[in-house]
Parts: sequence; C-alpha cells; structure tokens
Amino acid sequence: MTDPRLIPAVERLIEAAERPGHVPLIGISGAQGSGKTTLARAAAQAQGCAHLSLDDVYLTRAERERMAREIHPLFATRGPPGTHDLALMASTIAALRVAGPDQTTALPVFDKLADDRAPRSQWRGFKGRPRAILVDGWLIGATPQDADGLAAPVNALERTRDADSVWRRAANARLTEAQAVLNTGFDAVLFLKAPGFEVVLDWRCEQEAGLRGVDPSALAKEDRADMARFIAHFERITGHMLAGGVRAATVVRLDRARRVMGVDTNGGPER
Repeated sequence: MTDPRLIPAVERLIEAAERPGHVPLIGISGAQGSGKTTLARAAAQAQGCAHLSLDDVYLTRAERERMAREIHPLFATRGPPGTHDLALMASTIAALRVAGPDQTTALPVFDKLADDRAPRSQWRGFKGRPRAILVDGWLIGATPQDADGLAAPVNALERTRDADSVWRRAANARLTEAQAVLNTGFDAVLFLKAPGFEVVLDWRCEQEAGLRGVDPSALAKEDRADMARFIAHFERITGHMLAGGVRAATVVRLDRARRVMGVDTNGGPER
C-alpha cells in the first residue's frame, strides 16, 4: 500500500512545475523494493499522468553482452549505469509531450524473465497528452562519485570481480554522461530513502516472494543468496545516494518496514 501522504507529495511537485505548454517530468527514486514503482503507478492513475519505469528501458541483452565483451563482464547484468537505453527513454518522453488527444504513445516494456526487451507488439500505450510524466528508477537523481570514492571496493563483488576498478569507474563515467536525462532533465525528483542498504535484501526478497505468491520465509536459501549477489551490483551507488549523493526536491524517510518517518522538502520537513 502507498502511504496517503505520498500521492499529495507527488501532486505538489507536479503543481510547482506546471506552466502553459509544458508537461512536467517528475522522477521517483529509491532503492530496490522501496515502493517507487507502486507509488508512481498510484500517483499516475490518481492524477492523469503517464508512467514510465527505468526498468523498462534497459539495453537489450545483446547490447549488454557486447558491453560485457568490450568493457567489463559485469555490464552483462542489467541495472547499473550504462545498461539503460536513455535515448529510448528521452524519445518516449518527447513523444508524450507532443501527443494529440487521440494519439497513442507506445511505452517500452522489458521482459525480466527473458532478460530482454519485449517486442513492440507487447508495449503498453498511453492515449493523449498527459498532465505530467512520472518516471520511477533507482538511479534518478544520483550524483557521480569522485575518484577517491571509487578507489576502495564496497563488497565482495567488487573485490573479486572488479579488483582493478574498471567496472565501477566505467559505470560512474556513464552516470556522469547520463545526468542530462537522469538528473537535470527532471523538473523534480522525489527520493524514497531507505534507513540503510542492509534492508534492501529483505525488501528485494519480499518483492520476489510477492511475485511468486509465497511468504518471504518460504524462499529457499539459494534464492536469497542469488538476490544478494544481484543487489551487490547496486550497493555502491545506493549507499552513495543514502549518504547524500542524490539531488531531490522531496526526500521521504522510510523505516525498515517501509513506513514513512518523515517527508523533507527543500524548505524543510513537512512532517
């Protein structure tokens, strides 16, 4: 469920960005399992907005495999900077902003089971020109790290598979290049702030259990270990964002149970 304070928080960001002829672009950011997609969908439905997810504009599997061969093997895993088709996202946003009342804009879909982009015949459609465009994604608003911050590995994945720091430096460079889309391209960003990275594995396991229709305690140890290996790809930048490496107009502080502990804006706490 979405906390009843959060949809009005998104509404305020839309209202602040509205002006004649402009369709506001609002980002909803947060760690894996923080509820950003749920919030974006609920707010879009409540306010007549189009909803996109950064998860639906991953590069194709073939494109990521090419990056893995040419740059570093870890780029085969979707999610980190460099593995998204930001040109596709930008063109979709541009199409929504100029759509006529009877025009349907195709919204990309990524098939996570196949680990590849779904065929265009399976993409969703949005009819008309939206009041605003809401985009959820864990990277939205993230700022790049400086060279000193990249030096030491943050987990076993980086120690064993990126000992020379090629992957994390390349990902950071791509985050720098992507700022026009992932940061400054947005009118405003709302950040769902986890209490710490240590909760992300539990949140991700809860998501997976929900998809399977089982209790999280029913997940096998092997499944939990697989998810721990997967989220290790996100630990560096997620930790950087939690430590302040994110540009957001609104920061929603969550506890371990994803309850809202406070909503902070540029003007100070709302509650």
